[in-house]
Amino acid sequence: MMEVVTTGLEGLLVLRPRLFGDDRGFFLESFNEQRFKALTGADVRFVQDNESSSRAGVLRGLHFQADPHAQGKLVHVGRGSVLDVAVDLRHGSPTQGRHFSIHLNAAKREMLWIPAGFAHGFVALEDDTLFLYKCTNYYQPAAERTIRWNDPELAIDWGITDPLVSPKDADGMSYRTYLGTAGTR
Repeated sequence: MMEVVTTGLEGLLVLRPRLFGDDRGFFLESFNEQRFKALTGADVRFVQDNESSSRAGVLRGLHFQADPHAQGKLVHVGRGSVLDVAVDLRHGSPTQGRHFSIHLNAAKREMLWIPAGFAHGFVALEDDTLFLYKCTNYYQPAAERTIRWNDPELAIDWGITDPLVSPKDADGMSYRTYLGTAGTR
């Protein structure tokens, strides 16, 4: 079975799978559609799996896809550790503009369920960190959006002052610009 922990942002959940370990290693069930729906209330269908490898200090995000291509993501770390961040972008949500952060690592095997309508990013805390995620919608380049990782209005404490970011992430829009962009939410 799996333990579900609420985060204070509706629908954003930390999942703690039951780990079965012995001298050979461990086993865990990372996803079971019936159990996931029963535990989270989310009726989702995953259509794409992604993974990335990063060295310590690499920051990826804050990414999301505009409607109608918004993605829900089930994320976890296969090797290493990250500080993972989700920002509520849902129009009309009482927690719009708030974020949640959590340290995810390969030892604890916790997962984060990020519903559609959130921006997502992470910073790798160890070299050779392997980050894995299941997505509820296909990647659509024309729908891809990025909010600046260091937007002062969001005030996210990444625990790092000079991360390595891609040009796309460095040039992301401000949260204020996102709020003013009609039809791209």
